[in-house]
Amino acid sequence: MVHLPLRYEDETQVMSIATVRPGQSVQVEGQVLFSEVRLRPRRQLVALIQDDTGELNLRWLNFYPNQQRQVAEGAAIRVRGEVRNGFNGLEIIHPRVSAVNTPLPQALTPVYPSSEGLSQSVLRRAVDRALAVADLTDTLPRTVLDRYDLMEFRDAIRTLHRPPPDIRLTDLLERDHPAWRRIKFDELLAQQLSLALARAARLRQLARPLKPVSGGLPEALRKALPFAPTGAQERAVREIVHDLRQAFPMHRLLQGDVGSGKTLVAAMAAAHAIEGGAQVAIMAPTEILAGQHYQKLADWLQPLGVRVAWLTGSLGVRERREAFQRIESGEAQLIVGTQALIQEKVVFDNLGLVILDEQHRFGVGQRLELSRKGEHQATDGPQYLPHQLSMSATPIPRTLAM
Repeated sequence: MVHLPLRYEDETQVMSIATVRPGQSVQVEGQVLFSEVRLRPRRQLVALIQDDTGELNLRWLNFYPNQQRQVAEGAAIRVRGEVRNGFNGLEIIHPRVSAVNTPLPQALTPVYPSSEGLSQSVLRRAVDRALAVADLTDTLPRTVLDRYDLMEFRDAIRTLHRPPPDIRLTDLLERDHPAWRRIKFDELLAQQLSLALARAARLRQLARPLKPVSGGLPEALRKALPFAPTGAQERAVREIVHDLRQAFPMHRLLQGDVGSGKTLVAAMAAAHAIEGGAQVAIMAPTEILAGQHYQKLADWLQPLGVRVAWLTGSLGVRERREAFQRIESGEAQLIVGTQALIQEKVVFDNLGLVILDEQHRFGVGQRLELSRKGEHQATDGPQYLPHQLSMSATPIPRTLAM
């Protein structure tokens, strides 16, 4: 019922052949002057029809015997298709053919999104059956319909599936008609409601508030920097720190162009989390990108006493084993790496903040697995989740929604 048409074809009227133009999708009637199967340059069925105003060529590159019979010489037929310039004048390739005495539709013909093996006629019959039995009771109160000048849902759905011929086709194709406006409103409302439900569900989850005891580490990092953070960076840090102090998990996206200083913001966030007693994991999609983060963060934070670990798939067996031990014991406070961070052998002591760089390049399972490694079951029963910060220069819509 809400499987709505992609476009429409106007089969409610017949055009004269003299008025058709290349690129138009037209419907004309005429008498077949001749019809034959040609073998060169390839096997094809060709025909020529004529009405009182002109002639039009028809051509089929693949055809069946019944199509040959439909266009037998002298037959009066109705054809529909897209007109193009051919070698012998205007033509339609693979036109749809019907008898001239077939009643014309009383509404524009919808064309639905489909897949191989699912014809338009099957879809149209299914929609007709659904419209006959569906409960189209409006989900919006009259006050909302009046306030936003919206069509009733029943009228909008029926109009889009079976638009009357007096509707402007351009309004339907460009989705400017009030029926489309109602559907857009419902889709946006549903999206906002689903996001509100997701936010409410997140607020019901638990996370450990990461409140620095003294604020010494973040302040020391700020003083050690050879430059002053920009206003935008300071604002982003304040918002992130505010979320880290909450008792529910942060899910924040840090968006900025390449070179805009996202790593510095991540470093400040990590400093606050570490000062609050938690481990921080930063996962990047490639070893090169992870290495760049490791180098910067180690240069900034190791002189301040932060113990930084490095974990990728290219590490030797001994180095990897040592990294595992440092992470599990809690000796490593900041862990930077690739997808190696989510392998089964990696066990965190107290993971409180997960930072994902270019998170859309990870699979859903990979993102969830790193977050699960920070889940902590308290002795009294509640389960605590880690805070999460995603960074991206080019967030995709799915990233923004999450």
